[in-house]
Amino acid sequence: MRVFVTGASGFVGSAVVSELIAAGHQVLGLARSDESAAAVSAAGAEVQRGSLDDSESLRSGAAGADAVIHTAFIHDWSNFERSCATDERAIETLGGVLAGSNRPLLVTSGVAMLRPGQLSTEEMVAPFHPEFPRASERAAGALGARGVRSGIVRLPPSVHGAGDHGFVPILIGIAREKGVSAYVGEGANRWPAVHRSDAARVYRLAIGKSIPMAHLHAVAEEGVPFREIAEAIGRGLNLPVVSKSRDEAAEHFGWFARFAAIDCPSSSAKTREALGWAPEQPGLIADVTAQYFNEPAVRN
Repeated sequence: MRVFVTGASGFVGSAVVSELIAAGHQVLGLARSDESAAAVSAAGAEVQRGSLDDSESLRSGAAGADAVIHTAFIHDWSNFERSCATDERAIETLGGVLAGSNRPLLVTSGVAMLRPGQLSTEEMVAPFHPEFPRASERAAGALGARGVRSGIVRLPPSVHGAGDHGFVPILIGIAREKGVSAYVGEGANRWPAVHRSDAARVYRLAIGKSIPMAHLHAVAEEGVPFREIAEAIGRGLNLPVVSKSRDEAAEHFGWFARFAAIDCPSSSAKTREALGWAPEQPGLIADVTAQYFNEPAVRN
């Protein structure tokens, strides 16, 4: 199968590319810069130069593909609405090429905002949050009527592994700056997690199975208590671990306070059954303990 992958040099996308190539697929990876193009080529994939803002590059990449996997997203928190709008247009563009073909398109989303405080499951529909206007799922869902076999892979707040530059490294940076590793209240709020290699297998298995793709949860651990994450960071940095009230958390974590307090346990039972997927890599705490304090990506 020939697969077009956006975000092919990114943290999740590069793992997807490696997984696909190891399984014998041909991969065409979207690359915006020379550095990204070199990384995609080194992984053994062909390079499609372009970006999410370049509709023609997206159309060209999807036109000759048997399947499309969309992992790219512009993580510009200072202009998040624009990033969401760009993502929506990119999905519509990719879907326009695949319309009427029944070729699969996998789009990436998340579990964090599904049902805070409750166990989220695959059949839940993502609600619209004005303060979090990402429209990936809505855009993908609309493509079904156009003959696109679209599906959504939902990722947890922590996709971990070598080279992580996401939420846990942000917490490590805050702990270094503040001199303490903190959690909110009792730290009982839960973060689901998955290793990037296990997440990549969900994408690969999904495009290879003739199943209604709908929503898939690439979740290995349903919910790691945030206090355990803070304690692992405290041990790794040899810093005190402290509780912050919600008022104190706003000052301590800054813009990240909302994510530090979110409780979003998530199930992947239906995904495991549908795909025959079973996570194989270390869990979040074991992974953080083993390598996160030796990686350049988390030293800043």
